[in-house]
Amino acid sequence: MKAAELSGLLGEKNMRIGARISPALIEKAKKQTGIKTDTDLIEFALANVALDDNFGQTFRKIRATVDPSLKLGF
Repeated sequence: MKAAELSGLLGEKNMRIGARISPALIEKAKKQTGIKTDTDLIEFALANVALDDNFGQTFRKIRATVDPSLKLGF
């Protein structure tokens, strides 16, 4: 959340959203994160998506390749 704040993503809160979501999903997510309120949980989830660094996609792209200049110690 600090990264989202520093990125300017947590400015004025003047938008309201609504959705139908499984209560089991909400409760499990709250337990996993320790977040208590629905608003904070949604903000956390959206910040994670917004700040995604595409690690998975990049990792798959370079899979099975090693930089020839990398010193592996043997």
